[in-house]
Formats: sequence, C-alpha cells, structure tokens
Amino acid sequence: MLGVGSMGGAIVTGLARRGAESIVVTNRSAEKADRLQLEGVESIALEREPDGNARAVSGAKLVVLGVKPAGIVDLAREIGPHLEADAVVVSIAAGTTAASIEAALPAPVAVVRAMPNTPSHVGLGVTGVAGGSRASAADVDLVRELFASVGDVIVLDESQIDALSTISGSGPAYVFLLIEELTSTAVRMGFSPEQAATMVQGTFRGASELLAAEGVEPAELRRRVTSPKGTTERAIAVLQEARLGEVFDRATAAALERARELAAG
Repeated sequence: MLGVGSMGGAIVTGLARRGAESIVVTNRSAEKADRLQLEGVESIALEREPDGNARAVSGAKLVVLGVKPAGIVDLAREIGPHLEADAVVVSIAAGTTAASIEAALPAPVAVVRAMPNTPSHVGLGVTGVAGGSRASAADVDLVRELFASVGDVIVLDESQIDALSTISGSGPAYVFLLIEELTSTAVRMGFSPEQAATMVQGTFRGASELLAAEGVEPAELRRRVTSPKGTTERAIAVLQEARLGEVFDRATAAALERARELAAG
C-alpha cells in the first residue's frame, strides 16, 4: 500500500490483525511510517528512502494506491516501470476513474477500484469493488478476497462506485454525527458526559446487533419499539417532520457531486 491515511490504516491494521503477511507500506514522512509498526508489515518512509515506492511494488501481485485522489495518476506513472506484468493496481480514491489510472500504467497491468470504509479496522467494513477495462474476473475476485478479510464486499459496475462511496464510504461519519448529536442532547437533559456516552453508544451498538440478529427490515423493528400513542411514537413524529429522507438525499447528492469534481480534476 502506497500512502496510508485513515482509510488505508484501517485496512492495513485489519489485515495485520488477521494474520496477513508480506504487507509493505510507504508513507512520505518518517513519523507516519514509524507509527505503523505492526507484525507482518514493513513500513517504508520515503523521506529516508526516496525510491521506496519502487521497492515496495517490486514482485507485488496487489498494489493499493492509498494517496489522495489528486496524486493517484502521478503515483501510477511513478510506479509503472517497476510493476510486475500481472500486477493488479487497486485504487481506493473517490472520483478517480479506472481509465485515468490505466492510461498511466503499462498495458498489461490491471486496475480495480475499491471503496472501503473505516469499520474495516475492526473487521466490520463494507467495500465496493469494480474492475477496470483490463481487469479479469479473477483480478476482481482477488481484490474481493483481500477486502473480505476486513468485512463485507459488494462487486459492482464502476458507474456505481462513487454512489456507493456516498453511502457506505461516508456513512460512518453520518452515524458518528447522529451519535454526537444525541449524546449532546443527553448531556443537556442533565446526564454526565460519561452516562450520555454509555446510553447513546450502547443503544446504537445494540440496535445494530439486534437488526443483524433478527433478520427483518429496520422499519419492522422500529414498529415494534413504537407503541401506539406512546412516547416513542411522539418522538418519531418529530423526527419525521424533519424529512430525514430528503436530508440524506441532499447530503449524498453533495458527496456525489464532489466525487465528480475530483474526477474532473
């Protein structure tokens, strides 16, 4: 993995915790590289070893580009001469098309786009995977297998990958925002910050686990909690007045528009 930010760090940590071997990562600064000292991971600092990217990709079957979208194509050009002919280059950048990366790489090298999310750090990630024009079904399956080690994987067409990023990619931030706001409400009601955190985080965690265990639609579980003419029904009515569906439509549309801006440079 070349460039290990928040998302890349979650993936690498998740893989390392599950016993993955032969992982080589690079970062620009020695400080960042030194922080990523995990069993089975070799961490290279480019400020100490300027040709570290070339060494990292030498002999590698899977190469994950973890830098920001603006630097993806330049990085692909840099490593192109050092890649194996059968290498699969994986981009986890929003907005950067497989075609633009393919154009910067030698012809035999396949490109697969992947959009993971940060719960990969605890093995509960959701990753969308889409192959470029040179990627075979086996290439896509290899990348699917990589990300399956840190959570669920959806294989889809590249035309859907940016839309997926607005749901599962950005989604943890939406959940954290809801937790943050409900916790603040609890504090304003007179609970201590510790009590509020226990109530809210435990409720979100428990509700998610219950949803997974029951195997029914969330609307049905909401119905079971909402007694007719009860307190929850009154609270839900207020929340529905806020037209949350429209709010999420606008939020994801804004994220998708930003992904298109990134793709356009």
